[in-house]
Amino acid sequence: MDSAVVPELIIENGDHRDTKKVSTQQRSSSRGGWNAAIFIIFVEVAERFAFYGVAGNLITYLITELHQPTATAVKNVNTWVGVSTLFPVLGAFVADSLLGRFKTILISSVTFILGTFLLTLSVSVIPMHSREALFFIALYILSVGEGGHKPCVQTFAADQFDEDSPEQRKEKSSFFNWWYLGIVAAATAATLVIIYLQDNIGWTLGFGVLLGVLGVALAIFLLGINRYRKERPVGSPFTTVVQVFVAAARKWRVKGTREGWDVYCGDQTRGAGSYGQQSARILARTNQFRFLDKAMIIDDIDASNKTRNPWRLCSLNQVEEVKLVLRLIPIWFSCIIFNVVQTQLHTYFIKQGSTMVRSIGSHFLLPPASLQGLTGITILIVVPIYERVFVPVARKFTGHPSGITVLQRIGVGLFFSILNMVVSALVEAERVSIAKENHLLDNPKAIVPMAIWWLLPQYIILGVSDAFTVVGLQELFYEQMPEEMRSIGAAAYLSLIGVGSFITNAIISVVQAITARCGEKWLDNNLNRAHLDYFYWVLAGLSAFSLCVYVWNAMRFVYKKVEGDLKKTNGQAQVLVYHGCSVGDRF
Repeated sequence: MDSAVVPELIIENGDHRDTKKVSTQQRSSSRGGWNAAIFIIFVEVAERFAFYGVAGNLITYLITELHQPTATAVKNVNTWVGVSTLFPVLGAFVADSLLGRFKTILISSVTFILGTFLLTLSVSVIPMHSREALFFIALYILSVGEGGHKPCVQTFAADQFDEDSPEQRKEKSSFFNWWYLGIVAAATAATLVIIYLQDNIGWTLGFGVLLGVLGVALAIFLLGINRYRKERPVGSPFTTVVQVFVAAARKWRVKGTREGWDVYCGDQTRGAGSYGQQSARILARTNQFRFLDKAMIIDDIDASNKTRNPWRLCSLNQVEEVKLVLRLIPIWFSCIIFNVVQTQLHTYFIKQGSTMVRSIGSHFLLPPASLQGLTGITILIVVPIYERVFVPVARKFTGHPSGITVLQRIGVGLFFSILNMVVSALVEAERVSIAKENHLLDNPKAIVPMAIWWLLPQYIILGVSDAFTVVGLQELFYEQMPEEMRSIGAAAYLSLIGVGSFITNAIISVVQAITARCGEKWLDNNLNRAHLDYFYWVLAGLSAFSLCVYVWNAMRFVYKKVEGDLKKTNGQAQVLVYHGCSVGDRF
């Protein structure tokens, strides 16, 4: 951190005006911005390239090399993806509480490289009888690396843009679109290049290339070390959340409307922060979850104490930060089925493609997993169009700076997710019909005379759905979380993917159990005899229900509102103005 300056803190409430000197950290103008973020992007792009180089074709390796049944392989893929996207919750906690984001990124990057190295060994020099064990050990080492990497890199990059600078705030508004564009480009390149190497040359070369790319990216990341804005770990953010609930519970008998109760608006010597750091944001008071407001009532016991007990009395800002977290929980639950649909991309979509005509010309055979690249290409096209065309046009009609709200953007993606499953079901029904016409129902290894290009619509629609919902969720969980919990917010978004993967496994198990009793296995190894289209219809129905729940929750959602802000005066001095919160405020 750079040298401290002493700005003037002004608190205004009617005729009351206090002036204090407080210390803040003044960052050097030479740090941060795109000049720093670009180095961070390299390590993220490489990690996404490596992750999708493994995940994109994992089901093929499990079925063809380890000879696992289709349903077992699908569950193993979903379990690994699920664990990989739940570990970030732990990684975010470690970053925010102990190590800080920079150190967490560095350690997790080295861990990810170690996992990729062991993965390369497992498919090359390790004897076949020991290969499976080392392969899965390496996979879950990758999960540990993913756990520290994913919640921190995007947040660390976004932190490079100063929210108090109008110019950098504008740059940051487009950051999430272009950030997602970069990682999609990496994932697309992996599905087109790495999967081809794995299927046509060898798994050793395929994983070896990933190892080399990760090493180069880590070196680039370290080159930018002097450009980064680094925040120190601030302690467990969960402690302050628990404090609000405990304080509210201890005052549950206090009536909020009673005349004479004062409310605690925070320690003026440290602004609005509830985590012991200078805060630049003063949250507005809201009416949702009013039972938590009792945590900031100054009752007779609080008034008699010389020092504040944080387990009895919390600041307004601290209470409102907890409300921010609670508001996101219903949105989180509403989007689980969306991620169930997304898991089909690297499981049953690939299995479908493996049974269809994949030849291009007389010599080239398209790997079935490579069609995932089409989803990435779709996103690469849709995101710039959204940013450069849709947003300016929509802005003229709605007056909203982003054209539509982030919740509306997520909702559009959820609708496309339903459409994706409907189209997938219709295409699969047609594939089975053609297999029946050609007497191939009992020949699961036969190629159905139907071009793999029939699958293009479902891959394209999935890409459109991603471009709306995934970017929207990333922005929502960054912007609406308390500033000190943004790593947790990124982890919460990522955990949706993990929970969606485990829910997919549960749905598959239920479908297998029910259909087996009825004499028709919908998810049999022989897709020609199975009813994968029925399974897709089930997912379409669940997605429609999920969209209805989401719309209901979104209509009740209250966006973060800021009443006060740090404002620069004469280049350095800062003025912090409170509006609507004073010691004399009443319920």
